[in-house]
Amino acid sequence: MDKGQKIRLQINDMTTDGSGIGHSEDGLTVFVKGALPGDTVQAEIFRVKKRYALARLLSIDEPSEDRTEGFCSLDSRCGGCPMGRLTYDAQLRLKERHVRDALTRIAGLRDPLIRTALEAESPWRYRNKASMAVSTGGIITRKGGIVENLGEPAVGFYRGKSREVTDCPDCALQTEPVASAAEALREFMRQDHITGYDPRWEKGLMRHMVVRTAFGTGEVMVILVINGKGIPHAAKLVAMLDEAVEEPFSLESVILNINKGKPGEIFGDKTEVLAGRPTINEELGGMRYEISPLSFYQVNPAQMVKLYNKAAEYAALTGGETILDLYCGAGTIGQWLLNELRKRDEEAFAGTKVIGIESQRSAVLDANRNAVINGIVNARYVCGKAESVLPRLMGNSGDTADFAASAPVDEDLRVTKADVVILDPPRAGCDERLLDAVTAAEPSRIVYISCDPATLARDVKYLNGKGYRFIEATPADLFCWTGHVETVCLMSKVK
Repeated sequence: MDKGQKIRLQINDMTTDGSGIGHSEDGLTVFVKGALPGDTVQAEIFRVKKRYALARLLSIDEPSEDRTEGFCSLDSRCGGCPMGRLTYDAQLRLKERHVRDALTRIAGLRDPLIRTALEAESPWRYRNKASMAVSTGGIITRKGGIVENLGEPAVGFYRGKSREVTDCPDCALQTEPVASAAEALREFMRQDHITGYDPRWEKGLMRHMVVRTAFGTGEVMVILVINGKGIPHAAKLVAMLDEAVEEPFSLESVILNINKGKPGEIFGDKTEVLAGRPTINEELGGMRYEISPLSFYQVNPAQMVKLYNKAAEYAALTGGETILDLYCGAGTIGQWLLNELRKRDEEAFAGTKVIGIESQRSAVLDANRNAVINGIVNARYVCGKAESVLPRLMGNSGDTADFAASAPVDEDLRVTKADVVILDPPRAGCDERLLDAVTAAEPSRIVYISCDPATLARDVKYLNGKGYRFIEATPADLFCWTGHVETVCLMSKVK
């Protein structure tokens, strides 16, 4: 196969970034951006590797029965909804298949039990957090004279695999306050000639705007990330944002974050309150959470409830258990499980405890605060890397390079045996040292929540080798119209 060659392809699968997958007559895998499973397409090869080729979509000879017109005029430029032209039912089937294929191919499981995906009641306006980049706009002056007019400001999302910002007047996945707050920022930048950030030269003031919305209360937080010491006429911007956010929502917090470096990261190290409170309140499933600017919190609250309820079903708490909540973030999963037990049996709840481990100090503070708010006195949290801290709690040396791991261990944090372990690692999955410590604690059940089927399958295979049997997995669609899938998996100790 050569560069420039035109071929006809039957598309039978799709990557998470929205590229259709087909195979040439000689068996080479070909990726075609914009093609969907079920399409028959004409494509032109533009890059050839040893095991695969990349092709440009020329035309669709026979469209898939699952192809739709799409719902967004920016879908060819934004990159945020790679499955935006696929029917919702087809997305769910595809995500179930990705989970099954990973567990079969990587974990080596034969016919793994994959439950029907937990689908969203509405795949629209489901996100409680929008992280928007800001670029262009404003003027550059030298000694009072205008050197360059940078034109209209753009507030939106990065185009796929680039640092180009696609200005987004509205997004069907975001709550209404996102569009109104973004327009308020654009207008403020126009009126006061505020520059947007250019990552090529690391110049310009406004870098990002992050909007967090609490679905249960309607409270809104706006976080302004700047490349500087402050925002000129900040009080004016706060007033414009407050006016823009309309009922049933209410702007309760405006935060300033300073990021003068870290080109690949949204947030810098310094955060301060510009107006209102430092946190907003969320209420879901009888629980109340305080959300701080940097808190990790699932972006789809409605689906989070379904995911956590499935985790509670898999944990099957009866009372008296010791639960290890690893990579626990703000403690939401472990506390949810305890609260579900409390609803059924107060006495059983009182005899059950959670020990959570999380590396981000701000998240540990959030976890402790949320435990107090919800009256969960039987949850304790430790800050440090789980693979370092857990061996220490079990009486082993751990990694003394980790401060928390080398600190003295309170007696009520010591672990000789766990009954249930909750794993909710980042996309990279679990460190093998942690999995060794988990199996040494001999839990009867492991509930693994994953945002990447491949690393889930890798870790399932490792745990299989340590005496744990895969029982079943349930995909959950927390990221509608994208290729990402959350999965909750149950493993049981082999007796």
